[in-house]
Amino acid sequence: MSSKNLHVADVYRQLIRAVEKHIGKDGSKRHFRDFITNEFRQNSQQKMKLAHDYTFLLNSVHHHKNLLFSYNIAVDRTDEANKILNKSAASVGLRLPDVYRP
Repeated sequence: MSSKNLHVADVYRQLIRAVEKHIGKDGSKRHFRDFITNEFRQNSQQKMKLAHDYTFLLNSVHHHKNLLFSYNIAVDRTDEANKILNKSAASVGLRLPDVYRP
């Protein structure tokens, strides 16, 4: 495998991981992964640079959001609190019920 193909594989892998981590990988968000796969099959150098930059942007935006949460800036923390509660419950083998919101 050449170094160019290895670099393409690294960029593809990093982008897929970032999308799955920050956007999600459930059925309703499958079109993101399908689009990325189709674009990588075309394999142009300009798109590789764009994919690398987008991966960096996606990771940076979410890192910045997490920093704002950790500094307790006035942002909505309900999603973060729910995520922490779900992780805590999952660590002991429980699952929190879905809350009805009209």
